[in-house]
Amino acid sequence: MDLRIAGRKAIVCASSRGLGKACALALAQEGCEVLINGRDAEQLALTAAEIMAVTGRQPQVVVADVGSEAGRAALLAACPQPDILITNNGG
Repeated sequence: MDLRIAGRKAIVCASSRGLGKACALALAQEGCEVLINGRDAEQLALTAAEIMAVTGRQPQVVVADVGSEAGRAALLAACPQPDILITNNGG
């Protein structure tokens, strides 16, 4: 499916596993520049490697808790003007 979003910048919160991971993978498959985020650095690294293996696109990784002001600031510092924002929440 071509959603015509290739080249767009996407932030996907809580994307180390589950729904967030699936969204990040789908966006990368569509050609987006994806930033994945979560609190678990090890799991994010595994997810980034999987996205790279499947799509050939290396996602940017930001380890941060978006429940805090500092975490949100870290995301926006890494991608100040996202075209797509998925505000998923981890469990």
